[in-house]
Amino acid sequence: MIRFDRRLVQNFDWVMVAAVLVVALLGLLNLYSATHLSRGYGSTVFIKQAYYFLAGFGLIFLIVLVDYKVLIKWNYLLYGIMIILLLLVLLVGGEVAGSQRWINLGFFRLQPSEPAKLLLVITLASYYYRKDTGKGFALKELLLPMGLTAVPVLMILKQPDLGTALMLVFIFVSMTLFVKLKWSTLGVLAGIGVSFLPLVWQFYLKPYQRQRIMTFLSPESDPLGSGYHIAQSKIAVGSGATFGKGYMQGTQAQLDFLPERHTDFAFSVWAEEWGFIGSLFFLACYFFIVLWGLNIALSARDKFGVLLAFGIVSLLFWQAFINLGMVLGLLPVVGMPMPLFSYGGSSLLTTLAGIGILINIRMRRFTTP
Repeated sequence: MIRFDRRLVQNFDWVMVAAVLVVALLGLLNLYSATHLSRGYGSTVFIKQAYYFLAGFGLIFLIVLVDYKVLIKWNYLLYGIMIILLLLVLLVGGEVAGSQRWINLGFFRLQPSEPAKLLLVITLASYYYRKDTGKGFALKELLLPMGLTAVPVLMILKQPDLGTALMLVFIFVSMTLFVKLKWSTLGVLAGIGVSFLPLVWQFYLKPYQRQRIMTFLSPESDPLGSGYHIAQSKIAVGSGATFGKGYMQGTQAQLDFLPERHTDFAFSVWAEEWGFIGSLFFLACYFFIVLWGLNIALSARDKFGVLLAFGIVSLLFWQAFINLGMVLGLLPVVGMPMPLFSYGGSSLLTTLAGIGILINIRMRRFTTP
């Protein structure tokens, strides 16, 4: 499985590494500004994130040593590990601010719902690769992937973590639409999705989650309560104007008006300090990674590589899209970090593991399936 082929070194994707490194450095720069005034807190968070990046880049170089096709054999084992970890969270996980999402490993607090996103991509890519006949998937052939998605979604909703649960749904929808479906199947799936919305609203969403959605529809109704996050974020983004207020000069962040400024609302800090031009530069760097990932999918040597790369790109895209919509007040606040930019060890290591798989696919595009 581990092959020291000279062609692998020659085809190593330094373009992706360079792009990720640029976004990572921008994220660290922003993180220091967002947290440096908190005594004993800013420096700790910044140093931790730097260590997570070092560990993540090391993980990338380990992942590229093994041919990505072994994931076809490992996918159900990895899926089983994911379910066990999500179950452990519900049984023995630590609770923070009413949410039970983490397992304390002593040296690291693992949030299993983060690697669950990548593991679901691997599971769905493996299934669709095995079952694809080229004639289009019928509804009965989608029952298993629907079930494989529904189990972790329901477990994550119990934590509760609406944002991550929605991400798993978006991954499933994106990858399912990417493979060939029969039109009748597409119609039935759309009907099922619409019919389940009232049930999810009534029985699975917590009161505060329903309140966040209502606040999104009418943010001015409670500007000092449930609408506070959105209001302060929009003020921060708007006050950045064209060129921003300058590094570490943003009043919303530095005067502690902006909540969760190192995690969910990290981009608000960046927009306030660097303005529209700086925000445009960051988004160009980030979405270059997304476009390069799509290029990797197009050049993959086999259908599994195509599905796997597309799934990882959809993971990166939807997380960024939801986070940006959230901080701009265009989507409800659901607790979604910006990949590679927001603080968080589990999220960062999962994202870099996905990047490692993309590089792996790119490196092996010249080999025979």
